Amino acid sequence: MHDFTNIIWRCMAGSQRHLTAGTDRARRYLKGFSPIVAFADPERPDFAALRTVCEPGERFYCSEWSGAVPEGWALERDARMLVMVWTGAMPPAEDVALDAAALGREHVPQMCALAELTRPGPFDTRTIEFGEYFGVLDGGRLLAMAGERMHDRHLREVSGVCTQPDQQGRGLARRLTELVVRRELARGETPFLHVVSTNARAIALYERMGFTTAREVPVRIVSLTG
Repeated sequence: MHDFTNIIWRCMAGSQRHLTAGTDRARRYLKGFSPIVAFADPERPDFAALRTVCEPGERFYCSEWSGAVPEGWALERDARMLVMVWTGAMPPAEDVALDAAALGREHVPQMCALAELTRPGPFDTRTIEFGEYFGVLDGGRLLAMAGERMHDRHLREVSGVCTQPDQQGRGLARRLTELVVRRELARGETPFLHVVSTNARAIALYERMGFTTAREVPVRIVSLTG
């Protein structure tokens, strides 16, 4: 089993360091990517180091840390999430009936709107620059999407998986996820993903597909108040 200890920090301090700002103790993704912060030592988080790269009112996701909230920051959500890793076989060959399209900058407004509607996790205008994104379009309307966000060497995250509420039940998200997984496996990468621990429906789907839970960690949303 792969090591997913403090995986978000490892992505930020390693393979994706050029997409982040901060210090050797605390970092954030650059504005416009995904509003996420991470700490080298979550048990002793250096919030002071973030003040030079964060602005009052900005909201950030933060995992691994569950200690006291420091002065100048507000806790907006306190939950748990699973880190799941792909342990299945190569998914079946691409379903031509899916008619998936590679998404580009011209699709960003629709992608952000879909993410805002369905809340798959932190998403912003430059999230698409993390990796490949695919979607199903119907008459120019984005019905579903899936893509990539974090990576640490051979570990690559599947992210942004979501479907329009009136299109659920068609298997669009599952098949798009399988498309992303196939492409990652073909590159010699190991897919992983994050999912909120209370999302039993999504967890069951991911398990049927071939993902296995590697860790459960705290996940919080915090904001800088001043």
